[in-house]
Amino acid sequence: MTLDKARELISMHSGLGSGYNRNAARMVLGEVMRDHGQQAVDALIREFDLEKQWEIKPGTVFHSAFKS
Repeated sequence: MTLDKARELISMHSGLGSGYNRNAARMVLGEVMRDHGQQAVDALIREFDLEKQWEIKPGTVFHSAFKS
């Protein structure tokens, strides 16, 4: 997944704000972790202020459901 696509998806889910969208955002972060690493995940968490919205903190390790 590209970082631009991840931003698009997280922006959409963040705007909707429900618990289901939190889980979807976590799945996106798992894909970003797999493809781009922890620094990219932490940058997205900060960019969209996910810690305030859903208590998703920088440094959290996410796992992808799909193997690379």
